[in-house]
Amino acid sequence: MNYFQLYELPVSFLVDEKLIKQKYLALSRKFHPDFYTGADATKQQEILELSTQNNKAFQTLSDFDKRIKYILMEKGFLEEEEKFALPQMFLMEMMDLNELAMEVEFDPAPEKKQEVLDHIQTAETALLESIMPILSSYNEETAIESDYKSVKEFYYKRKYLLRIRAQLDKFAVD
Repeated sequence: MNYFQLYELPVSFLVDEKLIKQKYLALSRKFHPDFYTGADATKQQEILELSTQNNKAFQTLSDFDKRIKYILMEKGFLEEEEKFALPQMFLMEMMDLNELAMEVEFDPAPEKKQEVLDHIQTAETALLESIMPILSSYNEETAIESDYKSVKEFYYKRKYLLRIRAQLDKFAVD
């Protein structure tokens, strides 16, 4: 049973996170191991597995990036540790952004860091706006291969931007 089935929700890149939390809490109560201490060992093991699955489902479905990765993997469009080739134009833009981030390493002035963060935010916003039509209209019954490929490219581009942001946080002081 996949995580969306567990929560009785349609597969979607954009979910109601409050509803995800409600489903998680309801199943947490239903599958809490403390309520089954008097049950036989088989039932206790079953409840423990359901409780574990519920926790994993919540961690995955309540996180935008993990949810995208999960759907792409479930649909066979993404593999663990896959080497994905991003478009050359994007890589050139990221090289410029990386250079700006490296400048902050040598001159950690807060205004320089903010300048780079602004560039990252602009890139993230443009990236999200470009994929939003696919994410918001996604229907697993009618989705086509090109939709999944577009989401996959978005996923890898977003990961790249998040790495630059994390790198900036390592050596930039506020």
